[in-house]
Order: sequence, then C-alpha cells, then structure tokens
Amino acid sequence: MKSLMTFAGVLFAAASFASAQESPSQTAVVTIAARTIGINYSAPSVKGREGKLFGKDGRIGKDRNYPVWRAGANAATRFHTDADLDVGGLAVPKGDYTLYVNLADPDNWELIVNKQTGQWGLTYDPSRDLGRVKMSMGKPAAMIETLKYTLADEGGNKVRLRLEWEDHVASVPIAVK
Repeated sequence: MKSLMTFAGVLFAAASFASAQESPSQTAVVTIAARTIGINYSAPSVKGREGKLFGKDGRIGKDRNYPVWRAGANAATRFHTDADLDVGGLAVPKGDYTLYVNLADPDNWELIVNKQTGQWGLTYDPSRDLGRVKMSMGKPAAMIETLKYTLADEGGNKVRLRLEWEDHVASVPIAVK
C-alpha cells in the first residue's frame, strides 16, 4: 500500500509539473525614474486553437467569468508598481494588483485593475476593481503562439503595457507620477 501511495504521489507531481510547463511563468519588468513596474503571468500557447480562443463560443468564453478574462493562465496575473501611476487615465497607487481584461466587445478590450491579490486566475470579484481602462487594439503581422506581456519604456516617465496573443495586440499607456 505504501508503494502504491508513493507511486500515486509521483504521478500527481509529474502531472502537476507537466501542466505548469504548458503555461510557463513569465515576467515583464521595467524601471522608470528608479521605480519598478512588473507583471508576473503564466503564458498559455495557442496550440492549434487559432480562431477558437476568443468570443462567446471560444475557449475563453467557457470560463465562468466571461467576458472577463484572467489574461493569462493558472494563477491570476500579478501587477506590481513601486510608484503611483496613471494607467490609461486611471490613478493606480503604488502597490500590488491583479490584471484582468474585459472582452465583451472583441474589438475594444478594457484592462481591469483589481485590488484583490494572490488568487487563482478564475477567481474574480468585480467589487474589488480599482477601475477599468480602454485598450488600444491592433493586429500582429503574424499569429502570436504564446501570450506575451511587455512593458516598454517610451521616455519621459512613460511606459506602454502591451498584451499580445493569437491575432490580438492590446495596449495601454502608463505614466509614472
């Protein structure tokens, strides 16, 4: 019995590791005016599901919070700032937050900055939203296989947050106050 339990434990650990590797942990970080802004997320891949991810009938549409998407995989996408920010017109005090995206209008996404932290990605409480901002939308030159966040220094204490996946590019300006 003991060896059966050990074997089951090894199988569970291997399955957990394999699952975690399917959407590896990633980080986007930028330092502006000696202040750090960072995003920690799990990056899912399209894996042959192109055209089947977004929309009410797509894979993301099956999530219980749809049209709110965790904008990543696994644990909720974490956002940290050492400075007070203006995120697309939303005042964001220094601290830790969770990012979600409202996909209700497929051509006009909204970035959601939520004050709840440390939760699993499908745990979303709209009463904890700090606020929402419209994202600029675009299309990539080619399909983007793995979800990617970037924080690009644009000079003058300005940053551009970009979220790219499949055939979507969404961005929002950030200013360090």
